[in-house]
Amino acid sequence: MKWWQIKKRNADLEREVRSDLELEEEEQREGGIAGEEARYAALRAFGNPSLIREQTRAIWCWNWLESLARDLRFSLRTLGRTPGFTVIAILVMALGIGANVALFTVVRGILLKPLPFHDPDRLVMLYEAGLHEDETGGSNVVSGGMYAEWKQQNGSYSSLGLAQGIRVGLSGSGGQLPEKLKSALLSWDLLRTLGVQPALGRDFMPADDNPAANSTVLLSWGLWKRRFGGDPAILNQTIDLDAKPYTVIGIMPAWFDFPDSSTQLWTPVYHDEPEDTMRSFSDHMFSVVGRLKPGVSAAQGVADLSIISQRIHNAHRNDPFVFESAKSRPLLEHMVGEIKKQLYVLLEATCCLLLIACLNVANLLVARAAARRKELAIRTALGGGWLRLMRERMMECLLLSAAGGALGLLLALAALDWLTRTRHDMSRVESIHIDGVVAAFTVGVIVLCALFSGLIAAFSSSDKRILGALHEASRSGSGGSTRITLRKVLLTLEVGLTVMLLIGAGLLLKSYERLRGVDMGCTTQDVITMHLGLPDARYATPARRANFFDALLERVRALPGVDAAGFVTAAPGQGYGTDGTFNIVEHPPLPQGRGLFALSRWADAKYFGAMGIPILRGRTFDGGKRLDAANEAIISQSFASQYFPGEDPLGMHLRVRGKDAVIVGIVGDTRYAIGEPPRPAQYYPLDAGVETVGTLVIRSSRDLEQFALPVQRIVSEMDRDLPVSDVLTMNQLLGKSTLDQGFNTTLLVAFATLSLVLAAVGLFGVMSYIATQRTTEIGIRIALGAKRGDVMRKMLLDGMRPAVFGLVVGLAASLEAGRLMRDLLYEIKPLDPAVFAAVAAMLLAVAVFACIVPAWRASRLDPMQALRSE
Repeated sequence: MKWWQIKKRNADLEREVRSDLELEEEEQREGGIAGEEARYAALRAFGNPSLIREQTRAIWCWNWLESLARDLRFSLRTLGRTPGFTVIAILVMALGIGANVALFTVVRGILLKPLPFHDPDRLVMLYEAGLHEDETGGSNVVSGGMYAEWKQQNGSYSSLGLAQGIRVGLSGSGGQLPEKLKSALLSWDLLRTLGVQPALGRDFMPADDNPAANSTVLLSWGLWKRRFGGDPAILNQTIDLDAKPYTVIGIMPAWFDFPDSSTQLWTPVYHDEPEDTMRSFSDHMFSVVGRLKPGVSAAQGVADLSIISQRIHNAHRNDPFVFESAKSRPLLEHMVGEIKKQLYVLLEATCCLLLIACLNVANLLVARAAARRKELAIRTALGGGWLRLMRERMMECLLLSAAGGALGLLLALAALDWLTRTRHDMSRVESIHIDGVVAAFTVGVIVLCALFSGLIAAFSSSDKRILGALHEASRSGSGGSTRITLRKVLLTLEVGLTVMLLIGAGLLLKSYERLRGVDMGCTTQDVITMHLGLPDARYATPARRANFFDALLERVRALPGVDAAGFVTAAPGQGYGTDGTFNIVEHPPLPQGRGLFALSRWADAKYFGAMGIPILRGRTFDGGKRLDAANEAIISQSFASQYFPGEDPLGMHLRVRGKDAVIVGIVGDTRYAIGEPPRPAQYYPLDAGVETVGTLVIRSSRDLEQFALPVQRIVSEMDRDLPVSDVLTMNQLLGKSTLDQGFNTTLLVAFATLSLVLAAVGLFGVMSYIATQRTTEIGIRIALGAKRGDVMRKMLLDGMRPAVFGLVVGLAASLEAGRLMRDLLYEIKPLDPAVFAAVAAMLLAVAVFACIVPAWRASRLDPMQALRSE
């Protein structure tokens, strides 16, 4: 029978049953039975018409569809009779499912979805490394000379490509202001190694990637739309980058953002970098991508490159920074970086939240089943099978989960929209969106939640327990105690999971506070920073560079409200910057293959005062010495401790690039990044005219943001094509560098807070249920002389028992969970006693607060009213 014929067949069945019943009644009258007795006799002889209808429908092939529709209608009516319960259950499910769907979408988009390149599984990121990591610092970026040797001699990679992230100034045109952009230098074949082609125009050719070629550039889709209005006519036109004309040859696809999401321009590396840099084996500054040949493993490829590296190392033993081996890891792993573990921790937290939500709903369903036990018992006594009743219960759970899932999906969409807008700096953020896989995951979670919550609730309503409700003489029957025990077990698990989330959130929160409270070695209040760089094409000589910075600092210091100003190539908290090798002239030569290196900074004489970096000994630079005469050096305290143990370094000389610099001062240590230990640092005079890129720092007790426009106006007057970028206070700069830690901490604290609220609601519900179940017992106790204070204390202890058990379980589980979070913590132990004690105290306080109101109500019962209610 076709499904659309069910209605007609039901009408036919109804007519047939009525006709057969009338014939039977006629036969009974012919047999001598009259009136109503003939009808009753016909029913006894014919059988139960309803049962006959159900048995007949059971043999129809589409009976299950009718049963499903009937169960659906019944469940909707049942849930509609208890709107409070329905709304709470849907909201709880929505929170759990929504959080899981949102985090799964992020994890899938960033970690699980393949890179949008051709055959991405064969793409690896390559590094240089020493055989002993403690000597070379482990993995390192690659030198231009080693890349050239790898490319020429290896037999494991079908192609190798090179990239380096830089910043360039895009000159203003057509009334537009100049701006500083993140760019990347590429070897001509890197895009072909990745398997990517421009959306418009052409790729780099070998002829573009040499010093004598015309300057060419590829634009990002976003820059093309924003700066050039999406006009295809920009192809083959010239734009000025760092005061040099470049011809636009192509527009990259909108999704392409290699090597990171902020890159907006790509230029050929061999055209832009000096030949000496590209031939050097010790200047490590490039990222190298390799595509493995079919059938070649990553280990085989690394072994091949390590043989080449070892041969080069042996030929340059006098240079300690020519490394002797290679390393690799999948390109996807390189691009996502440290965020991988953080996302998995957050995903585990959302799974805990979902489980808490399911336990909470299961607890509500158990209580609801207890309230309906008489109804279910009567239906069972009238012939309703346990399987049929369970199917109706499961349909109710499925409806609750489906409604919660739909609402959760809307919450997930809102959360993802917020995430992509606020964290556009996150790697692969363009891949985060809901697709078919996420939709299937959502459906799967909905079904699992329905099964989990429904089966737990169904366990409390077996045949014997349902029928036992008809024999209960009071509300303290065995069936009620069984349900109370089940609810306490569920609550214990819920509290245990909540404790795990609270401890995880507490550890991250304390770690984040420690991180933000780190002493950077300089003042972080009342300081604003601005980045700028001089183009080599316009400032080719040391004299022009030194003159520009001198004039800039003089004019900035003259601004009203400026207390101090300075310039440095990399301020504290701005990143590693550059390092350099050196020799100490007064020390004996080092053994072959050994070398000294430290962070290298160029600064003006007043920089240390502007940043509040203390001069521990000696003095700052002599402002009267410029260019070749600026042969002084200042070292940090850790530099002095490491390289001059037991000596006075003042007056000694550092030899750098063949030139000697006398040490005139020792300053306090600073941190190049928040959370990183201080590194030895060497400072050289900005007046030497060596460096062109750096950061202007201004200290003032006034509103710092008021200096942004005046400084940009000064720079524009000095060079109208020179952009000023990254205008940030030191607090904003440090906040930006701790964005990931703050984001993760905020999310985990939010999840933990939600779980605590759900646990408190669960405790309140269990206590209220216990008080209702034991109303008669409490009334009898009070009638027999029990003190109300004793009743309240007993009820309170009864409610606190699952909270204490859950606390113990959660603390034990957190011992292992804390170890898994070790890499995410800064200067605190995973088993931090203060965090564990604070979480235990908080949870017990919340538990007392949740239990005390139902306990107080139970102690205030009127014994006569309680007994009459039975």
